[in-house]
Amino acid sequence: MVTPAHWEKAISYTEYRAMIDALVAEGKTTGEAQSTELLEYTRMNIRRMSRWDKTGVVNADMQTLLPTLPAQKWLVLTEGWCGDAAQNVPMLVKFAELNPQIEIRFLLRDEHLDLMDLYLTNGGRSIPRLIAFEQPATEASAWHEFFVWGPRPEVAQDLVMRMKAEKVPFAELAEKLHKWYSDDQHKHLQADFYALLQASKAV
Repeated sequence: MVTPAHWEKAISYTEYRAMIDALVAEGKTTGEAQSTELLEYTRMNIRRMSRWDKTGVVNADMQTLLPTLPAQKWLVLTEGWCGDAAQNVPMLVKFAELNPQIEIRFLLRDEHLDLMDLYLTNGGRSIPRLIAFEQPATEASAWHEFFVWGPRPEVAQDLVMRMKAEKVPFAELAEKLHKWYSDDQHKHLQADFYALLQASKAV
């Protein structure tokens, strides 16, 4: 589970974005694996995040629910080259901003595989992965988990699993997935989170 040491290493969204921008300026991306392809994915993801930062809208149900939630910490495992992270992370940040008792921070997956391997998806290290947990009462208290989300909305996950089963080439799969994100406008992300947050409120 998440430990105080993980949380202390995690960075803010502003720091995360600045780190990615700085790496791209050097012709790099996050993680040990470096390639022209991953660099181009990262450049595209910067544009995606900037677009959702400006245009993403939190719906009325979420605007009503989020301020009523108990104190929570949200830790997101991610990487700059990850397209799903670029599509979803800006909205996760917007959710957290609606409640001053919710703090969201970010860790790079490949630098924290010990934690990532506790939150696999069908045996894979799929990201983004958000772990929501309770603010411990004391340093010795357990860090109680509220919920885990990721790597994408359930409907999108079903779409990806179906395309993988049909052996759709990666380029085609990615194109269809990102079109889904564009068409969906985060409706399913917000529906998924609304259910998770309602349940965490009842804990």
